Amino acid sequence: MIQITNLVKNYGSKFAVDDISFRVGKGEIVGFLGPNGAGKSTTMNILTGYLSSTSGEARVGGIDILENPYEAKKLIGFLPEQPPVYPDMTVDEYLNFVYEIKQCKLNREKHLLEIRTVTKIDDVRHRLIKNLSKGYRQRVGIAQALVGNPPVIIFDEPTVGLDPKQIIEIRNLIRNLGQNHTVILSTHILSEVQAVCDRIVIINEGKIIADEKTENITRVVEENRKYNVKVCGPQREVQAAINGIPGVVSVDATGERDGDSYTFQIEAEKGNDLRKALFYAMSERNWPIIGLEAVGMNLEEVFIKIMDADLTRRR
Repeated sequence: MIQITNLVKNYGSKFAVDDISFRVGKGEIVGFLGPNGAGKSTTMNILTGYLSSTSGEARVGGIDILENPYEAKKLIGFLPEQPPVYPDMTVDEYLNFVYEIKQCKLNREKHLLEIRTVTKIDDVRHRLIKNLSKGYRQRVGIAQALVGNPPVIIFDEPTVGLDPKQIIEIRNLIRNLGQNHTVILSTHILSEVQAVCDRIVIINEGKIIADEKTENITRVVEENRKYNVKVCGPQREVQAAINGIPGVVSVDATGERDGDSYTFQIEAEKGNDLRKALFYAMSERNWPIIGLEAVGMNLEEVFIKIMDADLTRRR
């Protein structure tokens, strides 16, 4: 649905975007992640036709945004970091205005009612936008992006400045939109990406440094895999048996005890999934496994490690 190929945007000797390529398939929710100044907003502004590129291509639905911006923009709903609302209009007036300038052909009354319902702004439809809370103004910004029912929705920092309740509401809304739209979420908030995205693309200093499914992102930086396992059996014998499984790097008793069970942390060689071997080893000795969980880095730790590795490569 979205294809970015060898995209470059430079200002003199400064590269805001430096030869990046990635694609977003139909129905995906992709998090575009990076620190402030990494090139996220520049990429989004090129993709939505607000900014020209120095070289490379940005296509939406197969249409080049620079060669045929009018047709490409019909496929995109965009919420920039600052919602493009008119404070002296009511919500209804504003959505009708957007309906007109987008030359929308859908049934006006039914379409706008659906948008107000899904964004939960129907109860403020007659209020001036300037009198709304920041959370409601953000919802109005999302509503304008949905006018015309575009297949691609792009959000640039959609929850900046919102309180925790509003953040959760906006995240839930984005997740629901992903059922019927392709979504790009540009943000520097790690928990946001983890909460709603299927895939993560990380950019730093204008370059893509990681592109992985959300559940696989830790594999980019983790050398070994770790598990916590709770086994009913004699502690020393269980530990020795686990240590004898091929692929085990280390096994440590954590000191946690629950009845006749003990908890152990196991470190396995990179790429070695020990779960089946562990099950067979314990079942042969009639030691029930009553708990097993993978222990991985959280997204914040992954992000920092990827950034540090990228900095090391550049030196």
